[in-house]
Amino acid sequence: MEFRAEARYMRVSPQKARLVLNLIKGRRVEEARNTLAFTKKRVAATVGKLLQSAIDNANHLSSEKGLDVDLDNLYVKHAVANDGPRMKRIRPAPMGRAYHYVRRIAHLEIVLAEKNRNGAPVGTSAPAGGTAKAASAKPKAKAKAKMPAKKKAVGKKATAKK
Repeated sequence: MEFRAEARYMRVSPQKARLVLNLIKGRRVEEARNTLAFTKKRVAATVGKLLQSAIDNANHLSSEKGLDVDLDNLYVKHAVANDGPRMKRIRPAPMGRAYHYVRRIAHLEIVLAEKNRNGAPVGTSAPAGGTAKAASAKPKAKAKAKMPAKKKAVGKKATAKK
């Protein structure tokens, strides 16, 4: 089961938001909250609120819908910052000219998922009779080996006249 939260039209550059989101990608929820608490970026507070919203969504579904969700086993599965609309602005410049600049806006999205105790995502189970590699190994058909292309003989360069 996946739990989502979105924050749209955030006044931060998507590139700057990605720096913070990449810090928490793939981490357990509690570890991600601690990382965000000690990150010295302005967007870290916003991402922290977004993460808390995703946790609250998971908590709501577990209590209201009757789903069995262990909040301690949640991890950040997906965290992205997409571009929003750009605000085009003008700054006065010398001699009656104008400098154009762009204020960027980001749409942030966090997806949480649940892991089993052994670290595998819920919904996928390892086969009981061996390792996952042995079970998924299929006989591979031998591909026809291509002969490497022959190299052309390189001619001597003519000397330049003086």
